[in-house]
Amino acid sequence: MQNLVDPSAAPTGLRERKKRERREALIDAAQTLVLERGLDTVTVDDICASVGVSTRTFFNYFASKDDAVLGVEEFSPSAGAVQDFVAGGPTGDLLDDLQELVADLLAHQVMSLERVHRAIKLVEREHRLLARHMWWIENLRTGLIDVFDRRRAQHPFVPEPELLAMVVMALLRTTTLEWERLGRTGEPVDHLGSVVDQLRALVCPGRAPGEPGSPG
Repeated sequence: MQNLVDPSAAPTGLRERKKRERREALIDAAQTLVLERGLDTVTVDDICASVGVSTRTFFNYFASKDDAVLGVEEFSPSAGAVQDFVAGGPTGDLLDDLQELVADLLAHQVMSLERVHRAIKLVEREHRLLARHMWWIENLRTGLIDVFDRRRAQHPFVPEPELLAMVVMALLRTTTLEWERLGRTGEPVDHLGSVVDQLRALVCPGRAPGEPGSPG
């Protein structure tokens, strides 16, 4: 029988999993220590000692202690999804294509909701973290606007890119909340379709739920 498993894939997958686990351990340690002691009294050395790694390893994952507490990481659509969207795909319908872009974002959103909730709690408590958190949000927003500008240059549409960025961010948040409301069944992306249906019901009141197509 033909071996369908790429022998090079397993080691790569194992390395990525170990990197992810180490990154999560650093976030957990940073958040736990700061919740216990406060931001100013926790050092990078404290976080590293809790996890059992060197400071050099820490800085392979995070630029600062604040980033570890917030779990800051690059969060943007994959290159393939962006290329497809800018080219007018994958369906040619703007809202349907926004849904695909959000699905791509949700597919590689890696920070668990527990960590997100702890980060939000810490932002509320440690006001210095707010500026960094806002930077992260603004970085996502401006990146999305750039993608929408590039699509509109090739395939003109009416809505402003700034509005589309707000729609994407609202879909991300509402889909995650819907997932939580329904007992965290499956993955957040599984609930994206129903959230988009709610949006369609708002902008196109006469359209049946799930009916394809929307104004673009």
